[in-house]
Amino acid sequence: ALAPRCGWVLPGLEQRLAVPAMVSPATARPYAAAAKTAKKDAKRTRQEKVKDKAPPRRRPLMTKPVDDVYLTWLYRRPSYELEQAVGMLKRFQELDFTYPKQFVYINVFLDMALQKKKKVDPFSSSVTLPHRFTDEVNKVLVFTENEQEAETAREHGAAVVGGVELIKWILEDEIQADFYVAVPAIIPKLIPLRSKLKRKYPSTRRNSLGSDIPKMLQFFRECHEYTVEDENIIKTRIARLDMPTEHIIANLKTIIHDICTFKPSNYDPIVRRLVIRSATSEGLLLNLDGILPQVEKVEEKEEKREVDEDQQKPVQESVST
Repeated sequence: ALAPRCGWVLPGLEQRLAVPAMVSPATARPYAAAAKTAKKDAKRTRQEKVKDKAPPRRRPLMTKPVDDVYLTWLYRRPSYELEQAVGMLKRFQELDFTYPKQFVYINVFLDMALQKKKKVDPFSSSVTLPHRFTDEVNKVLVFTENEQEAETAREHGAAVVGGVELIKWILEDEIQADFYVAVPAIIPKLIPLRSKLKRKYPSTRRNSLGSDIPKMLQFFRECHEYTVEDENIIKTRIARLDMPTEHIIANLKTIIHDICTFKPSNYDPIVRRLVIRSATSEGLLLNLDGILPQVEKVEEKEEKREVDEDQQKPVQESVST
């Protein structure tokens, strides 16, 4: 199609076929750069408009629904008194025909903040509940090299009793226990276990270091342990659902009062939110009034003292006259 059939080539056609034409993108599409710039400008203007646009006003949550069926995210989560919430959990079990002796749990959301950037470190603690809800007994190991103390520990239910010979087995995970207690005489020899046992390492602060072995064993064999998870949440069981309401409330308050000891009373309460539930029910938000320990602030005490002093002065003056 480019040349006649006789075989000769038109002048200049051979050069054009051998060397392809080099066309720059700007020459081929002179409008490409301008179009790209226009798109960028349009994108910038859209972003600026979005920034300048006021955020949508969120509709304030309503307090109490009128109908039985409603959208939960349009209403505030209801909070219940402790006794009322326990009664609701018992009622849920009856309506759902679930296991009557299921565990009752609490989720405690904590406020760990202190002054400036300081905060309460995550902690774990053990507490004796007024009403036991399980027959399980914790496994306690006792460190002592005194034969008489070792015999006393075995008589009072220690799972394992021994001295420095146990260190190797503990490091190799051949021996494990729920709690470790020790007498003061052997504690310098247990330093290799500090990094292994971590929070379970015997210490006076946790009442796991002392000379009264029967008392330590009685406490740690029956105590209830809880731990802070995810930096500010405690999830623990407190009772069984078939227990009397008074017993469930007493166990819950015992744990909450123990948690409150980990933050100084001159700060805001450490318990920010409290939810109770059973193994098969939804969580019920509790009203904290009457659950947290009543602590008077230092300022309030000083004000009361000043008022009392002012009231006593006129009395003293009248007596002197």
